[in-house]
Amino acid sequence: MNGICDGRVVVVTGAGRGLGRAHALAFAAQGARVVVNDLGVGLDGAPGADSPAGRVVDEIRAAGGEAVAHGGDIATTEGAASLIAAALQAYGRLDTLVNNAGFLRDRMLVNLDEDDWDAVMRVHLRGHFLPLRHAAAHWRTEARAGRAPAARVVNTSSGAGLLGSVGQGNYSAAKAGVVGLTLVAAAELARYGVQVNAIAPAARTRMTERAFAETMAAPATGFDAMAPGNVSPLVVWLGSAASAGVTGRVFEAEGGRITVMEGWRPGPSADKGARWTPAEAGETARELLARAEAPGAVYGS
Repeated sequence: MNGICDGRVVVVTGAGRGLGRAHALAFAAQGARVVVNDLGVGLDGAPGADSPAGRVVDEIRAAGGEAVAHGGDIATTEGAASLIAAALQAYGRLDTLVNNAGFLRDRMLVNLDEDDWDAVMRVHLRGHFLPLRHAAAHWRTEARAGRAPAARVVNTSSGAGLLGSVGQGNYSAAKAGVVGLTLVAAAELARYGVQVNAIAPAARTRMTERAFAETMAAPATGFDAMAPGNVSPLVVWLGSAASAGVTGRVFEAEGGRITVMEGWRPGPSADKGARWTPAEAGETARELLARAEAPGAVYGS
């Protein structure tokens, strides 16, 4: 297989199904050797009875590509470390990390308990941080040894993390945290030759099929805008050496549309040069809001 990722070694977490599977197949089709990670759990994070990672590896090999499976829990230090080690042991290098693993435990805030909060934070946030930490340590060692990598990280946020989503307070907070982590990692790791970006995808997965069944349904004919494979070309490009110079960015990807998201930045401002009274602060805040852009609507509102 030849393509823009020839010779690169790519790790994809949560790659047994949905978006992760589509990413793994797309990277392999572009010449990458792929480490397919998936714990094989249900929508709620409970252990599953099969090995979806192994099936994806079989698909890649059947198409003439190279891949190995990894079934560790990347939200643990041991699992994340073994994931990076798997790439190095199998192929002797690591070029790209795609953090994709996640699941849902949706509740309205008044019904959301600590276990549901912690479980989603664990997989989405710690499950991004730990593989990134171990991959970054490897790339720092390479850079210090004079082998500067053209390393890439693609994190997975969500429109829920950018705008919020009713009934998904835990998921929205975690995905907003992924954006913050992406910005910090891009700034800190640039000196080692590492670029870090994030995507906010909209596609049909096990998670979205349940939450947005009507929107995510496949059409009888024509372009399937919600097919997971629509998102993967952008991820593959971001994970390739061709994306040189692009870092610290968030892209929304849906169907045939790619959007560069523009995050928090100063809008209308006023400076009194002294302390405001509460009444003055309120009057000024209202005046500034009248000149500011209206925020996007929260999903489900």
